[in-house]
Amino acid sequence: MREDVPEYCTVEAAMEVVGGKWKMAIVNHLFDGTLRFGELRRAMPTITQRMLTRQLRELEADGLVSRTVYAEVPPRVEYDLTELGVSLRPVAGLLGSWGEQYRRRTVGTTPSGTDR
Repeated sequence: MREDVPEYCTVEAAMEVVGGKWKMAIVNHLFDGTLRFGELRRAMPTITQRMLTRQLRELEADGLVSRTVYAEVPPRVEYDLTELGVSLRPVAGLLGSWGEQYRRRTVGTTPSGTDR
């Protein structure tokens, strides 16, 4: 986490770690248990391999995801949530509920908020 973010900016600190389009989606898939890279790719077909790799590296650097490499041919790499990552479960649940409410309220509107 950046040290130049004032202590009172707790939402900003959280968003720095889990913000963006993909990180919470990755974490959400890992709530079900350990997954290999290819399994995550199949679960999220619109993410590119490069972006998934980048996001997983950032989540690992921030201590939310652990990466285990097995010395096999071909190499097997598995991803799992750390204790800190698992602690996001209530947040993910609240975001999911909010997303459902948002979709219900915006059905029939365009992204700009005007009626179709």
